[in-house]
Amino acid sequence: MAIGALIPETAPPEVQIEFPDNRLLIDLCGEFDRNLALIEQNLDVQILRRGNHLAIMGEEAPSRQADEVLQALYARLEGGRDVTPADIDRVLRMDSDTGTDGDQIEMFGGGPLEIKTRKKPVEPRTDAQKAYVQSLFRNELAFGIGPAGTGKTYLAVAVGVTMFIGGHVDRIILSRPAVEAGEKLGYLPGDMKDKVDPYMQPLYDALNDFLPGKQLAKLIEEKRIEIAPLAFMRGRTLSNAFVVLDEAQNATAMQMKMFLTRLGEGSRMVITGDRSQVDLPRGVPSGLADAERLLKDVKGIGFNYFSSRDVVRHPLVARIIEAYDADA
Repeated sequence: MAIGALIPETAPPEVQIEFPDNRLLIDLCGEFDRNLALIEQNLDVQILRRGNHLAIMGEEAPSRQADEVLQALYARLEGGRDVTPADIDRVLRMDSDTGTDGDQIEMFGGGPLEIKTRKKPVEPRTDAQKAYVQSLFRNELAFGIGPAGTGKTYLAVAVGVTMFIGGHVDRIILSRPAVEAGEKLGYLPGDMKDKVDPYMQPLYDALNDFLPGKQLAKLIEEKRIEIAPLAFMRGRTLSNAFVVLDEAQNATAMQMKMFLTRLGEGSRMVITGDRSQVDLPRGVPSGLADAERLLKDVKGIGFNYFSSRDVVRHPLVARIIEAYDADA
């Protein structure tokens, strides 16, 4: 007989967690235990349900992390909130030393404020997103720079809606450079609004996530929410407004200077962009890179950076970005 056969196999270590409310435990596990399956896939552990207990089996470090994730999600349910795959992703991504619950942000040095909109609350899902949201509240001018899918625009619009609902600003102004990327504006059908609206659609999509359709349409009609190309900002002073410039890598240096100098009293401005997606003609420098170089040491301006680790779209998007970065 082989010597190895004389040594009894050691059972994998097991962590037991008791949950007093069986109804909340059902919500924690999810339909057909899909929430548990998501945690198992991410942490390489096995989770078994035994009555009102969950048993976690696996290596010590991932088992301990799974314990922390489950406890945080259960506490969320005890607070009357749902648990969705996005919430699980957020807790999995957050560093344990930053706390398991990133849903309250200090604003203007006052009390805590949840990022709430008319339709749903919005929570940062990575540490970089959390730092970004805090920067949006604390700085009158903030930059969000990083690849697609990291929530730069989405979170900026969410904070803008929150500040608008709270009466901290009187209006929201969202802008993008209408840079032609393969199709000429003049060839598109319709009047000027019809021509530029496709360029603005991502901003409409974000607003539709946060405000009911009828209310959004009324606010746009009343000009309390404006969505316009960057060129339309010239000559204006934007006071008491939350202003977002999206896709700023496609603004020229002169356009960026023009836009930054629109900032008026009582306003906040956010500039978002992705250095790797510049659609400007060859030889035309990006205004985003220019602003980053000139303003990085200016007091009162926040710079926040994202990487492929912060992508919150389909997991393949992060891998695609990493592959392109590796080939650059």
